[in-house]
Amino acid sequence: MSRPFEFHWTPKPSGRTDVRLMLVRDGRLLGGPSLSGGERKALEAWLKAAEFKGKAGTVAWPQTVAGILLAGIGEEKEFHAARWRRAWAAAGRALFQAGAIRRAAFEWPVETRFPIETAELAGLAAEAMDQGAYSFERYRTGSSRGACAFEWTGAALAAPAVREAVRRAETVSATLREVRDIANLPANELGPMELAARTRKLARAAGLTCKVWDTAALNQAKCGALLAVAKGSRRPGCLIRLAYSGRRGGRLKPLAVVGKAVTFDSGGISLKPGKNMEWMKYDKSGGMAALAAVLLAARLKLPRPVVAYIPAVENMPGGAATRPGDIVTARNGKTIEVLNTDAEGRLILADALTMAAEEKPAAIVDIATLTGAVIVALGHEATAVVGNDDRLVLDLMLSGEATGERLWQLPLWPEYDELMKGAFADLRNIGDGSAGTITGGSFLKAFVPQGIPWAHLDIAGTAWLEKEAAHGAPGATLVPARLLADWAARTDFGR
Repeated sequence: MSRPFEFHWTPKPSGRTDVRLMLVRDGRLLGGPSLSGGERKALEAWLKAAEFKGKAGTVAWPQTVAGILLAGIGEEKEFHAARWRRAWAAAGRALFQAGAIRRAAFEWPVETRFPIETAELAGLAAEAMDQGAYSFERYRTGSSRGACAFEWTGAALAAPAVREAVRRAETVSATLREVRDIANLPANELGPMELAARTRKLARAAGLTCKVWDTAALNQAKCGALLAVAKGSRRPGCLIRLAYSGRRGGRLKPLAVVGKAVTFDSGGISLKPGKNMEWMKYDKSGGMAALAAVLLAARLKLPRPVVAYIPAVENMPGGAATRPGDIVTARNGKTIEVLNTDAEGRLILADALTMAAEEKPAAIVDIATLTGAVIVALGHEATAVVGNDDRLVLDLMLSGEATGERLWQLPLWPEYDELMKGAFADLRNIGDGSAGTITGGSFLKAFVPQGIPWAHLDIAGTAWLEKEAAHGAPGATLVPARLLADWAARTDFGR
């Protein structure tokens, strides 16, 4: 797999670059020590005439000076890792779309202060550039593009810590590209067992252990909630377990990540409207993020063991499909009244959470495109988080701030549990229509034993882009894989 950018360090610009990248903040040009006086004046005049303020994620090719790309990083008082990443993603996308660019350069603005260390900023920038330049083009005819040599110039960027941060970013980027190529596959090519086969191949290459429960094994394991969803499709479901042993072996309890992977969600008998149903191939996004997170733990050689459980099904309205009103029994013995078969993600997560909890991990985090309600609440800028342990939630939120994959906490008070009690069973799989994201979390909480810290991340608004944006192409984002890798590297849960 070719990389869109190859990063190099030079004391000063080589003079052989096709493009020089300059940052803009609050309408002011930052850095650019190599600019001549005339170039600087021309650019400043263009900024004023074009009223280009440098909003985060905006880019421009000023015509007054050839070979300059301007990237906005937003206002100084509103600096945030998420906006910094969006700026560099937009720059990476602009360079990628320009096509003929083979060498670009960026000079660190030495006179500018940032609230984050240079090494961390450089790592975020390198990751974001790659993300912005990514496009899923498997089914397009045409030639592939070559890599762009990207020069980092300036004393600040020559430091060993910066080089290490960019090296780490390259590992992260390569991993995310590999998983995004799977996450973007259509459902006719990727069913549950095909996902398991691809996952096993990636696991083997990364030194992970991989176990797959097929239908017979799931029946034996009494995973009735997962099987209730899977049986509506001709394509059998499965449960995938990936494990990274950690750099420090068994001296630490593992961290468990559980990711929902519905390879296509028709809604089942409670059929979804036809409009925009094609995007339901991304209902596997939680599982894809979980896969990416455990691969990152292995490839970055994190000290903590990390285990991932990925329940994979296709939710279809076949003749054997679960009906509204059916009652199923989950692995932990709880009974569930299925009132809506389109609330299927929580059913497959229920059994996967139980399996993960049986390993007695230090903490469990589940990831799912669970509710449309989260988009009503937060739009597409943040992922909702609920949990049973405030410290775990705070740790995750801090990693979200550091990586730019922001979280926003919603309450999970016991009063919400009342909305999920069934009329004829222990639980019902939908509430009364209010607080949909929270009640989804309340349902999942019933499958995590007391004493195990747990958090649920609802990524329905952040898991994919539906149209071309300045900072990225349509398709999977793999949010929050980077957040989880950062959390796994930092947390001391279970030490």
